Amino acid sequence: MHKKSAQALEQEITELRQRIDHLEALLAAKPVPPLAPPPQTEIAPEIVLAISAAVAAFLGKRATIRQIRLSDSSAWASQGRATIQASHAIVRGLR
Repeated sequence: MHKKSAQALEQEITELRQRIDHLEALLAAKPVPPLAPPPQTEIAPEIVLAISAAVAAFLGKRATIRQIRLSDSSAWASQGRATIQASHAIVRGLR
């Protein structure tokens, strides 16, 4: 293991402090971009109307929608991949 002298460590600390000061000066001079707007948590009325129409068409009568939740899961994507992969299945023994 290489041991550094106290003088070498002090010099390294001084250099690191100078680098930090330089970076802080650059950050202070550069304006901070605004944060991205928060994700939309309210569902648009058109979407609610489309969901209502789909539910009514499925049930064959009007229904009251009590809750609509936004989901961040990728269930649709997973199901789509599974369908595509199943369509490429190799059938053995039919020769």
